Amino acid sequence: MKPIIISARNIMFTQPMTREYDLNLGLILGRRHNFVIDTGLGSGCVAPVLEYIGDDAKPVIVINTHFHWDHIWGNCAFEDCAIIAHTSCRELADKYWEEDLMENSGFVDRQARKCLPNLLFEESLYFPDDEVRIFHSPGHTWDCISVYDAADNILYAGDNIGDTDDEIVPWIDTDPVTFRRLIGNYRLYGFEYCISGHNKPQKKAVLDRMESALEDAWKKQRAGV
Repeated sequence: MKPIIISARNIMFTQPMTREYDLNLGLILGRRHNFVIDTGLGSGCVAPVLEYIGDDAKPVIVINTHFHWDHIWGNCAFEDCAIIAHTSCRELADKYWEEDLMENSGFVDRQARKCLPNLLFEESLYFPDDEVRIFHSPGHTWDCISVYDAADNILYAGDNIGDTDDEIVPWIDTDPVTFRRLIGNYRLYGFEYCISGHNKPQKKAVLDRMESALEDAWKKQRAGV
């Protein structure tokens, strides 16, 4: 995985996943904690992140943005760490782990032993010393959470941003009303860049493009196109 410096304390690690899109993991080097955002395809996927952290002795906190397999299989490299997720994420990850592993075994990077989130929440968590807020942000899936680094104005949106610029609105497993509410919620944050699970870093104007694409899709649906 190639590290890409987004800001003084935010690093994105990216590697090709399919012909259409990459896979991104995030790292926030906080004052009291180091936050690893998503763990990818297995223990090998997060090895470059751990190498980057190196001898930094601050506790590591892992965040699973949602239950999909390409965001949680590397959890096993952090068994002794806090792994944060929405309450429903743990339930869904547990339910689908073995099925997803069988269907997508060709993507496994080293180990993908089941390791579920162990620090769960419903609405939000805040780490004041690190200026990091984690909040429930249903959109792509109901269990989606997002991470906002208020110190550097970076938002991590998981798969709530589409995989490519041509499909900037992701597949939605909630509903258009919930997703439109999500866009409005994101507008409340003064982020400079938004990091997603598969796309390149986006400026805040991405919200306008998403809203426009959602409206176009809604019009086509109503017109029966």
